[in-house]
This record gives sequence, C-alpha cells and structure tokens, in this order.
Amino acid sequence: MTAPLSLVTPALAAGFSPARGFPPGQVIPATIVALLLTAGVVLGAVRYRQGRFAALDRLAGAVEARSGLPAWAALPTVVTSLSLVIAVFGFYWDVAWHIDKGRDDGPFSTPAHYFIIAGLLGIAVAGVLAIVLDRDDHPDGIPIRPGWRVSIGGALLLLCGVVALGGFPLDDIWHTLFGQDVTLWGPTHIQMIGGASLATLATWILQEEGNRRRPAQRAAANRSGGLVGVLVRRSSIIAAGSFLVGLSTLQGEFDFGVPQFRAVYQPILIMLAAGIGLVAARIRCGRGGALGAVAVFLTIRGVLTLLVGPILGRSILHFPLYIVEALLVEAAARFVSPRRQVSFGVVCGVLIGTIGLAAEWGWSHVWMPLPWTSALWPLAAILGFVAAVGGGLLGGLVGRALLPADAPRQASPRLVVPVAWAGVLAALAIAMPMSAHTGYKATVTLTQASGAPNRTVTATVRLDPPQAADKATWFNLTSWQGGTGTFHGQITGQWVVPLHEVRPGVWRSTTPVPVYGKWKTLLRLATVGSLQALPVYLPADPAIPAKGVAATPTFTRSFVADKKVLQREAVGGSVAVQRGAYIALGLLGLLWLAAMSLGLRRLDRVPRPPRDRWTRGLLGHSSPRTSVSA
Repeated sequence: MTAPLSLVTPALAAGFSPARGFPPGQVIPATIVALLLTAGVVLGAVRYRQGRFAALDRLAGAVEARSGLPAWAALPTVVTSLSLVIAVFGFYWDVAWHIDKGRDDGPFSTPAHYFIIAGLLGIAVAGVLAIVLDRDDHPDGIPIRPGWRVSIGGALLLLCGVVALGGFPLDDIWHTLFGQDVTLWGPTHIQMIGGASLATLATWILQEEGNRRRPAQRAAANRSGGLVGVLVRRSSIIAAGSFLVGLSTLQGEFDFGVPQFRAVYQPILIMLAAGIGLVAARIRCGRGGALGAVAVFLTIRGVLTLLVGPILGRSILHFPLYIVEALLVEAAARFVSPRRQVSFGVVCGVLIGTIGLAAEWGWSHVWMPLPWTSALWPLAAILGFVAAVGGGLLGGLVGRALLPADAPRQASPRLVVPVAWAGVLAALAIAMPMSAHTGYKATVTLTQASGAPNRTVTATVRLDPPQAADKATWFNLTSWQGGTGTFHGQITGQWVVPLHEVRPGVWRSTTPVPVYGKWKTLLRLATVGSLQALPVYLPADPAIPAKGVAATPTFTRSFVADKKVLQREAVGGSVAVQRGAYIALGLLGLLWLAAMSLGLRRLDRVPRPPRDRWTRGLLGHSSPRTSVSA
C-alpha cells in the first residue's frame, strides 16, 4: 500500500510505528513503481491514438474476431474479467489473512496484496483500453472532447478502476493517522471494494453496448464451437453472476464471523443484493437467468472458499445461498411478465423480502458463523423487506437498461429511482447507529482444557445484570489473529464459540478457546442496537503500545465498546479528520451511484417506436413498445 512522495517526509520526521503506516523504505519503491506503470500506460495510450502501437491493434482485433464484440468492448471485457478474478481472490485471502494473523509487516509482506494490486491495476488498465480503442460514434456516449464520444461502460469502468486503485495510497495515509483499524468497512477499504464491485456492472454495460453495435458478428460468435463459443453464449449469465458476487462483497465481515456493525446489516445487504442482482439477471438473460446467475455466484464463492480455507489454511469463508430467492424470481415470471420490468421488480422484491428472507434466516442456522436470532425480529424483517423491494425496483431498471435496443420496455414514473434509493438508504441509515452498554459486567470462570504452552480454556460467564444477553443477536467467545491452531478437530486461525444459558444470567461455552501466544480472545455481546465486548486474553503489544490482559482463572470485568477491543490497533487521531473522511466517502458513494444511474439511463435511451398501427406496419414494427421515462 503506497503513499504519495509528498506525504512521506512529514511522516518520516514524526517517526514510524509498526502498527501504523508503512515506512519510507517500503513506500518509496512502491510509489516509484506505481509512477512508472502509470507513465507506461499513458505513453502506450498516446502512441496507440497516434497509430504507433500495432501490437495492441493485432491483439484487440484477434479478441474482436473471436467474441463478435467491437475491440473497445471485447479486449477490456477480457482484461476486466481476469483482473476481477485476481482481485476477488486476493481480497478474500487478505481478509482471512488479517483475521488469522493480524496486521501486516509491510505492503509486500502479505502475498494477498500482490493479487489485490494486480487486480485493481488491471481494472484501471481495462478502462483505459475501453477509451483508447474506441473510434466508433456513440450518440449517447460520454464526451471526451469535441468529436470524440466514448462508450458509457468504458467511461464507468475507467472511473471504477481509477477510484479503486486510488484507495491504496489513501489507505496508507489513513493507517498512518489512525492506526491499522481491522475492519472491512473503513473508508479506504470501501473505496477499493466498491470500485472492484461496481466494475462488474460497468463491464456488463460495456458488453451490451458492444452487442448493440455488432449484432450480426455477435450472432455468428454465438454459433461458434469450443470453449470460446460457450463463454460467448453464456456471457450475460457470467456477467450477471459476477455482478451478484460484486453486490455481496460488503457482507465479508459477516461471512467470516467477525462483524463490527449491527447484525441487522446482514439481512439488509443480502436482500439488497438479491433484489438488484437476481431481478436484473432474469430480465436480461431470460428464462433461467436468475438461477444461472446464482450458479455462477456459488461456483465462484465455492472455489474461493476451498482455496482460502482448506487449501491455503486460512479461516473458512461463508456465503449466502440465494437459491430460494432465484426460484422466487423465476416463479414470479410466470405470473408477471419480465417485459414489465418495473412491475416485475416490485413483485420479485416482495417475494424476496418475505419468503426469501425467511429462507436465508434458516440458512444462517445451517452454515453461517453467526446464526440470526429471534432478537432480530421484527427489525430485520422490516428493513430486509424494504431493502428487497427497493432492490427489486432497482434491479428492474438495471435489467431494462441492459436489454437489447429493440426489446419491449415498460414506462416508469420519474420518481421510481429516487423512491427506490430513498428506501434502500433509509434501511441502511436506520441500521447505522450503535451504542455500547459500558455499565454491563461479567464474572468469568475459566476451566482449563489443555495446559501450557498452548493453553486452552472453556468459560462460565455470570452477567450483571443477569438479563443482559436475553435479547442478544450474538453472544460468543471469539479468538483470532493468533496464527493457526487445531481446535475441535479443525485447523483454523479464528474461532467463534457460542455460549449457552445454563440458568438465568449464567452462560457456558463447551468448546475450548486459546489463551496463549498472539491469540486475542474476547467475550462479545451484541443486541439489536448495541455492541460491547470484554477481553478474556490479550497479548502485550509494544508497537501500539498496549499492555497484555491475563486470562486468570476467575475475573470480573466491565464491557466496553466492541470496536475498542476488536480494533485494538486503531490509535485515535483527529476526530474531525476521521468524520471528514467518512463524509468524503459518503459523497464519493453518492457521486458513484449517480454516475452509474446516469450511465444506465443513457443506455436505456432507445428510439421510441411509432404509436399508430399503420406507421408501425410500414416500418416493420411487429410489436408495440412503450417509451421509457425513467
């Protein structure tokens, strides 16, 4: 993770802490490499526009011939697809690495970082290729300069890649100021994750623009044999499944079992992803499109789980199922025509937000590390329903925009988009406030399961007040960042052990947890609106600096804010700067969503067919199509 050279000198003068940003000896070489790569990409782009880069022309022409898409859509799609595979693997490996082993020793000390950097760089390069290779006329495209309009998808892809890649130097600045806060939802982390995630939609848009520009060549490519022919024929399904993967990335903390935000966010995020992704897939890909998207999603996430978990020996990555939601979307298409995209999206949203939510609730008890408890009722049901209906509406509009230009389109009121977004943002905002009951206490008795040097214990917890965990969304012992160990027959770097009530106010664990070495073991209690924790065992960490917390046989400790224990390495800094960063992230997110919405609206802007039968017959319009007003 690099930092601009202008920011290195002040940091050097102040000295460096291993628990903060990275030292100049690592940052400066990385910055130089980044500048050289940027200069190389710019030089290549200029040479190509001057007609002096024949090798790129030959490569783009070869990909165009096999895919049936114009070069400006074909080659960037291939580059983005490969880059996203690399980036998503690096992302989940990196999250698991930090959960299991703690902070980095440097930007190049964690192998996952290489994959993330390469993947995000590839997305940015793909955006540059989409712009540079484009010599076609795009009446509704994005103007670069007079006489040069480029594809909508290409412009959005470049935006996603550049913003995501820019998150790396900003991430180091953030850690230098505030320490290494180990949360997926930090502002610079969201910037990088959001860029890669939305690049899936930008690429899908780019593909559709290419389909519209070369329909005959695309049809011929669809008839070709071999693996390339299969990929061409299934490209929309693959794009839809990749979009669903992108929509699900911010669920990552819940997937690994160490969320630092309210439990209600998980059903909200799953319902939102299902509503947008599956409805768009069914509308654009036709019958079986939602199921096909889920098949691609489960394949990608299943392979990632095997790679990150059993093969690389890191914590297991869990994921939502989405199968019931896909079946509901396919079933809804039998009663409400997907040609009525907005109406179809609303109906699907209602089904997803009720039956689909119930199915995911059950699935959480089958495989998720933190099952959804009855304490989430009714808030999760209400906010999940709102997110699903809002997502279904947005999915209907996304699917409508991605349809071929001659496909039927349902007209929609102009307020559909703002109303849908208002519902979604309201659900997210209502779930945001967090509190902590710092007046709660716990008397913990540890029973030794195995002795030194690898000491493990079970715990009996007496709460004060006794009813503190009566409406808990989770109440567990969490051990992490200790490396790897064998617990309960499994090799893992993280352990989440639920507690069970044995009598009023008294809870007990049955699975031992580690209290030695670098392990951090804590007691976590979350209710619908609060998150609190207390340390059971923490090693001394001079780099922060922080004293150790001993796991004595019996102790009484007060709960503190959950974040204070989980983000032990976050060392404060200016509150005003921190709030400013989150405000800037919020503004960036709104601008990002506005850019995507405007891009989809431009893509959806197709010629209106004549309204009277005589003119339609004369011009060969066999079926009427309503105009689009959203």
